[in-house]
Amino acid sequence: MNLETIISDGVERAIETLYGEKPASGSIQLQPTRKDFEGNITLVVFPFLKLSKKAPEVTATEIGEWLQKDVPAVGSFNVVKGFLNITVNPSYWVNVLKDIAADDEYGFKKSGNYSKLVMVEYSSPNTNKPLHLGHVRNNLLGYSLAKILEANGHRVVKTNIVNDRGIHICKSMLAWKKWGKGETPQSSGKKGDHLIGDYYVEFDRHYKDELAELTKSGKTIEEAEAQSILMEEARDMLRKWEAGDPEVKDLWKTMNSWVYEGFDETYKKLGVGFDKIYYESDTYLEGKDLVLEGVDKGIMYRKADGSVWADLTEDGLDHKLLLRSDGTSVYMTQDIGTAKLRFKDYPIDKMIYVVGNEQNYHFQVLSLILDKLGFKWGKDLTHFSYGMVELPEGKMKSREGTVVDADDLIADMIQSAKEASVERFADMNQEEAEEIARKVGLGALKYFLLKVDPKKNMMFNPKESIDFNGNTGPFLQYTYARIRSILRRAAESVKEIDEDVTPNEKEAALIQKLSQFPQVVEEAGNNYSPALIANYCYELAKEYNQFYHDYPILKEGNEKTKDFRLILSREVARILKQGVGLLGMEMPERM
Repeated sequence: MNLETIISDGVERAIETLYGEKPASGSIQLQPTRKDFEGNITLVVFPFLKLSKKAPEVTATEIGEWLQKDVPAVGSFNVVKGFLNITVNPSYWVNVLKDIAADDEYGFKKSGNYSKLVMVEYSSPNTNKPLHLGHVRNNLLGYSLAKILEANGHRVVKTNIVNDRGIHICKSMLAWKKWGKGETPQSSGKKGDHLIGDYYVEFDRHYKDELAELTKSGKTIEEAEAQSILMEEARDMLRKWEAGDPEVKDLWKTMNSWVYEGFDETYKKLGVGFDKIYYESDTYLEGKDLVLEGVDKGIMYRKADGSVWADLTEDGLDHKLLLRSDGTSVYMTQDIGTAKLRFKDYPIDKMIYVVGNEQNYHFQVLSLILDKLGFKWGKDLTHFSYGMVELPEGKMKSREGTVVDADDLIADMIQSAKEASVERFADMNQEEAEEIARKVGLGALKYFLLKVDPKKNMMFNPKESIDFNGNTGPFLQYTYARIRSILRRAAESVKEIDEDVTPNEKEAALIQKLSQFPQVVEEAGNNYSPALIANYCYELAKEYNQFYHDYPILKEGNEKTKDFRLILSREVARILKQGVGLLGMEMPERM
């Protein structure tokens, strides 16, 4: 039983004993005591004044005296107006530390056959360009969310939907066919996803040149776009693809295979993966059939030009296009088909889409349409909506080739870690130094992107992220490596915790922080927020470093105290490693 539960139960018994009535549900409010006051946990007394019919200070004092007498965990208390600050008995913290040390999976719940099955979709790349900084945040959020849900006892399926068809794919294909001269990843030495991305940019360059010529001859921009030969060729290629044209299909398969190899390499570098990958080229037909069924049932309607729409005005939205007039599909059609296939493949209890907040409307529509089509799980879909990553230079534009490429970013972060750690690597062989630089560089990237509330837009600053001080990944990694170094020097000398040890204020605060880990993991799962884990780990590391600065460990003269501090240090390191592991971070054993 955790401290909050022990105190809460005690308060309930105290109020019933003192005032003859149980407190109202939810009225017992506990919070960590503010740093500027003495105590570990604070009770807000105001909700009980109607029962006590006494002043706040008197009520708080009466409850405090009862707790001190009847709850062994309570050592002392002080009252500040309507707040009861409770100091926990030092012996309680010794037992808490023992319990933490005895539990290898402390803070994590085990899943079983009856645990909820949650599917988390993330990544969702297009096969016309490599992954960029925005994809990196998406992948890290999705993978971390999956880890956090598993830590909360859920069974999790990590899934990806690859957008491998559509006009954007045909633009890259057409550009390669026109200007590629048979270039391949092997002949160029480029990763396949980068090669195809270059042709997407090439298409856009030629298209802009064509529009410039047309507007120069007196056409409006709308007229120029409508008369673009290049864009019409791309649309024609899409129509051929949907009709199964062998030549177009073969080119599509070849170019996509190059992209998939490139994606896999990037995913491996990021340390993320999937249990199941769906492809839009497989799922859009399922969606198309469902939409046409919807027309037959009167759920959707067809316009005079042959396009198919859903009327969502009664739901407070507008009319949504589902099939174009030429019969080709839109993203919504694909998502309808993918959802059907997923629920057919897995007995999913919860479906979570990790997609940026610019798609909020899309998922409102998807939920409504699936519900109208008769899928009972339609309204239960969850859109994990997150903010965009912004840059000092402005927004990223993949058509213009101005994105922050994921592979370049990873390489730059690792290089920055090497440069920031030259002195630390002095006594290491090259292989070990390279591996630590990889962990530190990626740790800096992951932590920086995940420590921010996912709902917020954020500015990515690589220089800040690699700092070894402050709220950064390298700071957490260095704290862990410092503790591991202490434990290595202690070798086999660590014994069990002695019952007679009395933790000082900082040691008690550290144990209290450790005891909060299960609650933070649960809260992060309930709120879909890796940021809660990140900031808990930072607070724990900061608390430990203050303790390390103030108290000797290996040089402590009292053997029992030394053993206690070594075990406390060991458990801080373990919880730090488990915590950042939920963010997909790795901890180096030395730095």
